[in-house]
Amino acid sequence: MGRKVFVSYKYADAQVKDLNIYDGTFWGRQKVQTTVRHYVNELSVILGNEDHIYKGENDGESLAGFSDDHIASKLRDKIYDSSITIVLISKGMKEIWTAEKDQWIPWEISYSLKEYTRNNRTSLSNGIIALVLPDEFGSYSYYVTYDSVCNCRSLNTSFLFQILKDNMFNEKSPTIANCENGSKVYYGDSSYIQTVTWENFKIDPNKYLDKATEIRNKNYEYNITKTVR
Repeated sequence: MGRKVFVSYKYADAQVKDLNIYDGTFWGRQKVQTTVRHYVNELSVILGNEDHIYKGENDGESLAGFSDDHIASKLRDKIYDSSITIVLISKGMKEIWTAEKDQWIPWEISYSLKEYTRNNRTSLSNGIIALVLPDEFGSYSYYVTYDSVCNCRSLNTSFLFQILKDNMFNEKSPTIANCENGSKVYYGDSSYIQTVTWENFKIDPNKYLDKATEIRNKNYEYNITKTVR
């Protein structure tokens, strides 16, 4: 039985690694600018035909001035029947001159984390995966780097939307050690939203989908933020 997955992403962000996509006939083929939307197509193939994928909204509609009820009407039906949300992290995912409450991704995360009751059935918060895409140079360093002193990876969470940031390193009783350079190192499932690079996810997607489900089933161990600020 396939998982039902909701995918949240910045539709037109072109600051991603080229996937060498061509359009047209053999005699009139033209190179297509790769955007995050093309990675969603790839993700559909990776997850396979057994999985049901619900895609997020396009970027064309501004949310400025819309009520929570209007946004809910756009998102609730799609997200209600899913159990996992995959957020595609890309370098241009945020519009820095637009308030977060006026962008789709924070609301999609918010409604993924909220619980709803329909026909005497209450949906749980979705498990969430932050799936990091390579940038136009094929690098993840805009968000993921490796700390050789602490022998661990470091996440640039300041780059993220606030609701993503709030749900990382949010375990109520985390296991933490101090590195010799003064940094804190977190062990185990320290974040409700796990982070994985595109390359690693492709190798074993079920590993990360299973982990998201496992964390979802123990969400009481995390301080979860469900509102857009």
